[in-house]
Amino acid sequence: MAFVDWYIEGDAFGNCNCGYACPCQFEDLPTHGHCRGFEVLEITKGHFGDTDLTGTKAALIYAWPGPVFEGGGELQVIIDPSATEAQRTALEKVFHGKETEEMATHWFVFRAMCDTVHETLHLPIDFKMDMEERSASVTIGDVLTSTGRPIEAPHGGGPHRVRIDIPGGIEFTLAEIGSASTKADAAIKLDLNDSYGQWHVMKHGPSGVAH
Repeated sequence: MAFVDWYIEGDAFGNCNCGYACPCQFEDLPTHGHCRGFEVLEITKGHFGDTDLTGTKAALIYAWPGPVFEGGGELQVIIDPSATEAQRTALEKVFHGKETEEMATHWFVFRAMCDTVHETLHLPIDFKMDMEERSASVTIGDVLTSTGRPIEAPHGGGPHRVRIDIPGGIEFTLAEIGSASTKADAAIKLDLNDSYGQWHVMKHGPSGVAH
């Protein structure tokens, strides 16, 4: 099957309700038995067919009552209103796992495992991150705020640095891990405090991650 030629690359930050070593990355069950969180992306290089996506920003909020693979989840895409109509259409398709090989990206998997897809929101996204420092600040309209910081060991000693390396991953190859907190009041509610934070450079296309 032929897909629209598309590619997305840019800084990405996310936060879910699991412990710092998110079990999903290790094919294990979620820390608290269920999964909910969000991710945000600023595209530094990208296109969808003839539509240039460079400079656009989008986010995704998600939730499942159990592990992702059991399904029954919900998701909601948010796109910065500076995007043109063509860019909005393209981003929504990509974040909904369309024009993508089966199981090739986490977006495809997320959509396949969701029974409910809420209406896409168009709200200003203020997003800053420093992957090396494991810092992040996110404000999305009046529906979401999030921050990220390095992990601090309970016995002291300053910031702790750890990475997750997945050579054949469907979301990233290498990610920096830290602590993140998020409040969201969109269709999906979030109240996350000092849980799993993830920083990486997103590189996705129809066949998955550009490793």
